[in-house]
This record gives sequence, structure tokens and C-alpha cells, in this order.
Amino acid sequence: MTKIEVNGALLAYDEVGIGTPVLLLHAGIADRRMWREQLPALAARHRVIAPDLRGYGDSELPPAPFAHHDDVVGLLDALGIDRAALVGCSFGGKVAVDAALAHPGRISGLALFGAPVSGNEWSEETEQLWESLVGDVDPADFDATAAGEVRFWVVGPGRRPEDVDPELVRFAEEMDRRALAAELALSAIEVGELDPPAIERLGELRMPVLVGAGAADVADLSRLADRIAAEAPGGVRLPDVPDAAHLLPLERPGPVNAALLDFLP
Repeated sequence: MTKIEVNGALLAYDEVGIGTPVLLLHAGIADRRMWREQLPALAARHRVIAPDLRGYGDSELPPAPFAHHDDVVGLLDALGIDRAALVGCSFGGKVAVDAALAHPGRISGLALFGAPVSGNEWSEETEQLWESLVGDVDPADFDATAAGEVRFWVVGPGRRPEDVDPELVRFAEEMDRRALAAELALSAIEVGELDPPAIERLGELRMPVLVGAGAADVADLSRLADRIAAEAPGGVRLPDVPDAAHLLPLERPGPVNAALLDFLP
């Protein structure tokens, strides 16, 4: 792990490999460790950087306004990188899209897995699934909240917990407990959002865009992946990966790594 100052905050990151630069942006229920299978797989051809977003993992959270998508480009500046491809899962995908829209000249490509988009609303179907599977959880109880979120996102609404590798569940809950603490701290700080939001601007994504989802993830994200691939001029839609949910790169690294190696320049 290394730390570097970005826009007034020390961000932690892992770096491996030599070649064209790629940034891996983690899910909101995780941290940079979720990319443990991608770092070695991509390192032979790429300079691979996996940061903790501000406030998450080992990165700092100074009490000053900021925007995650500006931090992405700030990290490129700090590392002396002119342009890079961004790979994002879940919330990291949202940040990647916002960064590509806010700083289009700096992003050479986007690979998105289970990614929401700023300005998009969850369907009533997803809201009802959350209520049925998780329900009301005390947000101050990080253990219970992490268990509920992992049940919903990592197991997925169409699978049972016993269907999923228990080590994946354990690791996801451990990462999510740290992420919940990060979100609590972030709620006290002004975090900038892209304006206008990305959902209205997908046609502005002029770089190559690869979009995928897990077949066991919530249906909203598969439908949104369809929309991103259809509206981005260079969009390519991967088939949904069977028996995989929200942390697709961690749960099914084989097809994800193969797709990335084929897609990244």
C-alpha cells in the first residue's frame, strides 16, 4: 500500500505492473481489496492502480467539500498519468462514469460492472425486494447492517446464502463494516455530485465503454447496463455472468479478467 496527496487528502492505493494505465474503482460496500484477483491478472500488460476512494479503506477524509470523480483525475495528476482507463464496480462504476463526463479528455475507456448511474432511481421492484430481504436495520449496528447489505447485494435476491461461498460472504461483510463507517463519516461532509447527472448524458461517453452485470444481481442493474451500452456510442454489452451477483469481479474473476484483457488497450 502507498499513500499520495490528492486534492488535500491522502489516498491509499495499490499499484502493480507496467504498461497502459488502468484505475480500479471499488464498490460502495467494499474497498480496494475487492480487486485482489484483477491486480495480478492485468499487471502483465498494464499499470494497474487500485485506490481506496476518499474516506474508504485506508484513505483519509479531511472535513472539506470534494467530489469523488474529481479525486479520480486528481489521482491521475498526482501519479503523472495523462489518460487512463477506468474499471468500476457498483458505486465505483458511478464514480467512473461521472469522472468520464466531467473530465472526458482524461479517460481512455470505461469498464463497468453492476454500475448505477448518477440521477438514476431504483425501481419499486428493487425497493420491495430490499424490504422483504433486509427490512428495517438499525444503521448504528454495523454488524447487522453489513449482514443485511451482503445478503441483498452479494448473495443476491434470487439466491440463498448457502448457495454462495461462505468465505466470500465473510470477506464482503468485513469490507462492508468498514465501508459503513466511511459512509457515516461522509454524511457529515459536502460531497459534490455531477450536475447535470450522468443518466441524462450517456450519449456523451465518447470513449469505448464495456458494460456487464451478474445474473444474480438485482434486475435494475442489468436493465441499466442495457441502457448504458445502447446510449454510449462505443458501448459494448457483455452477457450477464451466471451465478454471480453485485461484487462480480471478486466472485467470478475468470470471465471478468478475460473480458478486461480483451477490452483494455
